[in-house]
Amino acid sequence: MDTEFDWLSLDDDEEVLWADTPHPYSLVPAFVVGVPLAFVLVGIPILVSAYLTYQNTNYVVTSTALYKKTGVLSRSVQRIEFDKVQDTSYRQSFFGAQFGYGTVDISTAGGAGVELSFQNVADPQQLQTLINERLRRRESRTGDGDKASVLDDILVELQAIRRAVEGGSSPSESPSSTAATDETMFGATSDAEPDVDGADDRSDPDGR
Repeated sequence: MDTEFDWLSLDDDEEVLWADTPHPYSLVPAFVVGVPLAFVLVGIPILVSAYLTYQNTNYVVTSTALYKKTGVLSRSVQRIEFDKVQDTSYRQSFFGAQFGYGTVDISTAGGAGVELSFQNVADPQQLQTLINERLRRRESRTGDGDKASVLDDILVELQAIRRAVEGGSSPSESPSSTAATDETMFGATSDAEPDVDGADDRSDPDGR
């Protein structure tokens, strides 16, 4: 399995987990059809096209994304990050089932069907298992991060409540408003008290 590709540019923390080309036995159908027709020159283009496609196709799975490189005269590189992968499946033709190769299809969230195919790779079921395992790991890390964020928010709320309790007042009640309320209450009580001295002055001078 060759992991040295001049077309592949990886991030510093990105690691190659799997890399391969189409299975050599995937050329068998082309030879079955092309060799008999080669005598009339019709089969030669079929054989050449199949061989060049085989030689110029590469598949790579890294810790963060899936890559597919194709092209004979020009180069095309397709990349899909694991964060966008929605579903995976694999399939095998009659020849694929006989010779141990198949195609792994990758669907993305919001995409229209299959967005990327690793065609004619050896042991497609094992490759699908590898991709699904990476997906589960990323989902697990994302879930842990969300839980940590919720716990941080709860901790901030508890700290605010504790400060309010230790301060002796609710967060919505300020000291100035409390003092103003006390002053109003005491003022109303003072105005309601009877004037005792005034009552004595209004009594009858003769004691009646």
